[in-house]
Amino acid sequence: MKRLFFILIVLIGFGAADMVKAQEVNTELYTKDHVPNRKPIPYAHVREADVLWAKKIWRVIDLREKINLPMYYPTTQMDNRYSLIDLLIYGIRYEGLTAYSPNTPDEFQTVLTPEQVDFAMGSVNDTSYVKNAETGELEQKVIGGEIQSTDIKQVMLKEIWFFDRKYSRMDVRIIGLCPIREYATEDGQGIRKSQTFWIYFPEVRDLFARHEVFNPRNDAQRRTYDDLFIKRYFGSYIYKEANVYNNRRIEDYTAGMEAMMESERIKRSIFEKEHDMWEF
Repeated sequence: MKRLFFILIVLIGFGAADMVKAQEVNTELYTKDHVPNRKPIPYAHVREADVLWAKKIWRVIDLREKINLPMYYPTTQMDNRYSLIDLLIYGIRYEGLTAYSPNTPDEFQTVLTPEQVDFAMGSVNDTSYVKNAETGELEQKVIGGEIQSTDIKQVMLKEIWFFDRKYSRMDVRIIGLCPIREYATEDGQGIRKSQTFWIYFPEVRDLFARHEVFNPRNDAQRRTYDDLFIKRYFGSYIYKEANVYNNRRIEDYTAGMEAMMESERIKRSIFEKEHDMWEF
């Protein structure tokens, strides 16, 4: 009798295992091993003596622009893809990615804790009263807030443009990026923008190289986030340049159409600087 019971248990176990295997459905043609194991291509070494000219630039990427939509979507994880903001939050929580406070003169001085990052992203605990099922009395209960990654509508980049005489070309290095949160005020009468946290770009490149971005032309040849930034597959406008006035923003001294023209002037001056270096 005991032997029969043991055989029955074994058969049930095998049946349950087969059911679990049946639920594991592979929707791809093959196992994707290339992107999850990718490493970022290191930068070429730059000597101080080879840099003839350099300029710090801050630019803004609007995630609502058509070219930038692959960074905004998916709003929830899909096909092992994350939106840019969800990937940064994942890196901070689970891969030790360092976040820095935006409220310092230099972007990379004060380190933020994951809790401070959640607060900057709008995750605020709320208190409510819940009825106790046993006593019938109302008890105070703290409800944790949730991050709304869709509140991030823009991302700021800090980068350095420089002319390298070793290669005789103008090049650029991204130094950091900062999500900008856009949300309604408490009275609901207006919209506010706030910088959330800064991420040092060389530190996040390894994470970016292991996560792909949607390619509308070919699902078999998707770019990674590292490809997207290094190859500059995004649209943006210049927010400010390094200047003697405490690095003031363009909007601090002009507005409207003139601000757009000033942004284009700075962009054009970088192009003309490379052109001037080639004049004989």
